[in-house]
Amino acid sequence: MERRFSRPRFSDRGFERFEKPVKVGETYDVEIKETGSKGDGIARVKNFVVFVANAKKGDKCKIKITQVARRFAIGERVGEAEVAEEPKEEKPKKEKKPKEPEELEDEEVED
Repeated sequence: MERRFSRPRFSDRGFERFEKPVKVGETYDVEIKETGSKGDGIARVKNFVVFVANAKKGDKCKIKITQVARRFAIGERVGEAEVAEEPKEEKPKKEKKPKEPEELEDEEVED
């Protein structure tokens, strides 16, 4: 019996062709940007979601990937992030421009 209609099989839908940017055993310095529904921290590595247990929003930590699924990965915290502090840019000071002679005449002079 032949198939009348051709439709793509489940394996042809493109999910497995996606190259994941993380691999099991690799370590990354990440910042936890969100908190998941179960309380895990959520970080992103090249826009790929990584769940990290015992992490809070705003933490900067080093993680090791323990499991990679189709659309997310699970990592464990192995230490603090080794992010060198960037030097802060100094804002140029605004110079006061001298007052015009007309403005000086309007001011009262105290003796």
